[in-house]
Parts: sequence; structure tokens; C-alpha cells
Amino acid sequence: MNDMALRIVWVYPDLLSTYGDQGNALVLERRAQQRRLTVQRRDVRSDQAIPTDGDIYLIGGGEDRPQRLAAERLRRDGGLNRASDNGAIIFSVCAGYQILGHEFVNDLGQREQGLGLLDVTSGRGEAERCVGDVLGDVDSRLGLPALTGFENHQGVTHLGPHARPFAQVRLGKGNGVGDGTEGAWNGTVFGTYLHGPVLARNPQIADLLIRLALEVNNLNPVDETWYEALRAERIAAAQAV
Repeated sequence: MNDMALRIVWVYPDLLSTYGDQGNALVLERRAQQRRLTVQRRDVRSDQAIPTDGDIYLIGGGEDRPQRLAAERLRRDGGLNRASDNGAIIFSVCAGYQILGHEFVNDLGQREQGLGLLDVTSGRGEAERCVGDVLGDVDSRLGLPALTGFENHQGVTHLGPHARPFAQVRLGKGNGVGDGTEGAWNGTVFGTYLHGPVLARNPQIADLLIRLALEVNNLNPVDETWYEALRAERIAAAQAV
């Protein structure tokens, strides 16, 4: 990583930012600045090349057609795969999560090739749409507190042997395959179905991404009052359902 700045790349905000996932970029940027880190944030539209020298890449959710267009352009561009090969951290949400896998079903009902950065395969569920609050327990290897967020998807995602579940749900559908898993991760690549935006509800995930980029075990403490108030409110609301 460049010693001068933390380089955050928000991928295709013109296609993949339907559900307020821009908030993930804002929270990540703010959490880094609270640690007096210099941040260079680059919002890369779908008609621009993906830079390969970023430290953290964020991909949001989107509707079916924009998801297909995003996958097509990311495959042609190849920059995100090269960035991953360089050791970049990638955090994806919903449609972005599916794109990082091997394949998903597009708006034409066809199987669409993904980027193969996560060992997952996504399809379209036959049951009712997964909508509502999610509460879960993050993989203990990541050392994070309870996961809270909001899901809104028809997709179902199956994990292959090289992907670990990001969390196990206590409430909600998660990956939608009935095994209680939510999201997936391997190394420095992460995927989740959760909006909220998920980093506002779970700022410790943002800190994890920063720690991985800096290659450190700890960050200086910051004022958590606002974040914890939001988390407590949303967790209580989910448990009251």
C-alpha cells in the first residue's frame, strides 16, 4: 500500500448503487479519516477503466439489467481481477456479490459469467423474495461483533469448497439456500447480501478492511457513540419482529 494515502475505489456507482450502498464508501472514508489517514477516493463509472493500484474496492447492489451490464464490462476490463491478484481488498454487496462469483442468472434468464473472485454460484430462488432485517454471527476468524443489515433479493447463492460463509444468520434468509449462511469470503475478498448500508450498521467491518489494507492488527480507537446507537436501534428492531 502507498504510505501516503489509503486508496478507496468505488466501482460503477452509475450501475451498482441502487440501495444506498454509496454509504459504504462514505463510512469507510470517514473511519479512515478519523484515524488521521489520508484518503484518496475514486468513483469509477462504467465507461472508465478500473484502476489496479487501489487498496480497497467497494461494489454495491443494483437491479438485474445494470448487474448484467456491470458484469460484462468488468469482464472486458479485467482491472478488478488484476487488482485482486495484487492483493487488494474487495467488499461487495448483493448484485456485486453475485458478480464476484462464478456465475449468476441475469435479467434475460440466462446464466451470466462472473469474475470468479469468490467460489460461489448464484441463481434465482423460486420461493418468495428475501426482504427484511438480518441478524447474524460473523465468522469467528474475523473477530467481529454481531452482524446487522437489511436484505432485499431474489437470489440464492451456493458456496463452493474455497469460500467460507461470512456469517450465520439468527434472523433472515442470508444466502437463501436454507443452511443459515450469509455472504462469503476468502482471503481479502468479501461478499454479502446486506444493505443498510452495511458498513454504517457495522463499522467494525470497515475497520477490518482498513486493517487488512494497512496490514496491521489494530487501529486507534475512535468515538463510537453514534455508530453504537444506530447498531443498538437496528438490532433491537430486528429482534422485536
